[in-house]
Amino acid sequence: MKIVITGGAGFIGSNLARALTRHPKVGEVHIIDNLATGYKDNLTDLPAHFYEGDVQDPGLLDEALSGADAVVHLAALPSVPRSLKDPLATHHANATGTLQVLEAARRAGNLHVIAASSSSVYGATPNLPKHENLPSAPLSPYAVSKLATEAYLGSYHHSFGLPVLPFRFFNVYGPGQRADHPYAAVIPKWISAALAGRPVPLHGDGAQTRDFTYVGTVCDVLVDAALRRVTSFRPMNLAFGTRVSLRELLAEIEIATGCRTTAHHLAPRAGDVRHSQASSERLRTAFPNVGCVPLREGVQVTAEWLRGTGR
Repeated sequence: MKIVITGGAGFIGSNLARALTRHPKVGEVHIIDNLATGYKDNLTDLPAHFYEGDVQDPGLLDEALSGADAVVHLAALPSVPRSLKDPLATHHANATGTLQVLEAARRAGNLHVIAASSSSVYGATPNLPKHENLPSAPLSPYAVSKLATEAYLGSYHHSFGLPVLPFRFFNVYGPGQRADHPYAAVIPKWISAALAGRPVPLHGDGAQTRDFTYVGTVCDVLVDAALRRVTSFRPMNLAFGTRVSLRELLAEIEIATGCRTTAHHLAPRAGDVRHSQASSERLRTAFPNVGCVPLREGVQVTAEWLRGTGR
């Protein structure tokens, strides 16, 4: 099989590339990344073909997708705060970028397209756990751009018969997720602060909850989906129904790092969802053998990686 990963030099993409290149059924892995948020050194020693460029470039997409069996579309501008600062850039990268990938998949012979959406599409919907039949209520331009990603996949399935699978990711974390950029995710940012003896930046009261999902599990599901050609025009949560408050997360980080922390309290962030927890029923039906890595184990591995890299 030949599998193309857009955004393959990023955190999730590079972990997925490693998983795919180790799989005996995968012959070629091709990666597209404009390095806006990814890093080429994430791909060091990987036997994968790298295209430096943007998914909004049709010619580049046609070259990369030629002869492919599947595309895992992860390329995006992440971060709610980033989308509040520059909504148009987020829309172009996430919504228009997805549309270009779908068009290229059609030109290449109706390739299987697996794409990353986000739990942020649930937004202000109060129900817990979040199941896929709930109405969406996005609170940020980022969430809207991910809702557009899902809608485009569904429309291309219905309009053109394209085999698709949109996943809603929930707070993915793990090795490879860097802390050294302005929009770093909470787990690497807090681990890095703890290891350096700095106060941990805590927005709000810390009682907000998240369904943290280990990147290795996410990659296991993505690999299985590509190899078995799992399709669904309906979005699917990729998380396991855990519900951890930020205060509880901070306690786990102290255990993993062996460092006591102090919180630097900040105002709640605009566009942030108060509580997030996935229903995993649809995921477990489609992927009955998938397992969930406990948060303590995942945070420990992540802390070891950050301790070793200093990133």
